[in-house]
Amino acid sequence: MRRVQCRSCGSVKRERLDFLASNPRYTKRFAYYVGRRCRQASIRDVAKELRLDWETVKTLEKQYMEAQLARAGRGGPKAIGIDEISIRKGHSYRIVVSDLERKRPIWFGGQDRSEASMAQFYAWRGERKSHRIRLAVMDMWKPFRNATTAAAPQAAILFDKFHIMRHLGEALDRVRKAEYARLSGKDRRFIKGQKYTLLSHHENLSLDGKRSLALLLAANKRLNTAYLLKETFGQLWNYRREGWARRFFDNWRASLKWQRLKPYERFADMIDRHWDGIAAYCKPENKVSLGFVEGLNNKIRVLQRRAYGLRDEEYLRLKVLTCMLPAL
Repeated sequence: MRRVQCRSCGSVKRERLDFLASNPRYTKRFAYYVGRRCRQASIRDVAKELRLDWETVKTLEKQYMEAQLARAGRGGPKAIGIDEISIRKGHSYRIVVSDLERKRPIWFGGQDRSEASMAQFYAWRGERKSHRIRLAVMDMWKPFRNATTAAAPQAAILFDKFHIMRHLGEALDRVRKAEYARLSGKDRRFIKGQKYTLLSHHENLSLDGKRSLALLLAANKRLNTAYLLKETFGQLWNYRREGWARRFFDNWRASLKWQRLKPYERFADMIDRHWDGIAAYCKPENKVSLGFVEGLNNKIRVLQRRAYGLRDEEYLRLKVLTCMLPAL
């Protein structure tokens, strides 16, 4: 803005100049340049490069991200992904909701991962738009399910494959710990230090990792059985009919008999209790990219590491909501 004097009344008025950013010392073009640079570098590095104050760079980047959100709009997603992220130690969580069709986060908020916090998203969307949602992908956290059922009863609930496989990985790790505690002496050497070799996807292992895994599985029959059961369980999401998927799960569960794998039995009971949210993926209209939410979580963790020590939650919110948006 600039001050101008009215020729009629003589009063001083402010004229708005569209090319200026919110900070009148800089143009929008420069603010957008700073914002684009901050997509690849930290605030400190950009401030050093452009010889600007750290606070100035942060302010300009926030203006840039707000402009990105204004251009993208809210949208009206029909398929959403729901997850929580930890923003600091002490179980401090925020909820992130994503548009699975446009593949971008659209809401970041709440005070925790409670049902009341989840309800804030649906209040933000409004009753009319909430009733347009046909699919909600989430983990098996009950408050998310309850809030979605209350605000969007027409939406099918689908439990995220990656969260379910994480539970199975934890069950495998408990089997590993039990085997380590059961054995003694030289028999333990095959198990010690092999946690991540056992839990990693086989194709992600190095040649040495694959050799270590083969040695471990050959040395311990129970771990070999548990590993094979974990690898085969992923086939559950390949079926296109619920009946076939259920038959596969029943056969998988029956194979646990006499194996003495208590963590796996508890996992199977959990799957049975939440079956409706898993079988929903068999329907053609529910075939969405389940990997997007997990990929977004990885991207958010990178953003958090880059902004380590920064306590401005509004800055983190803008970073999360714009991380998938195109540059201006």
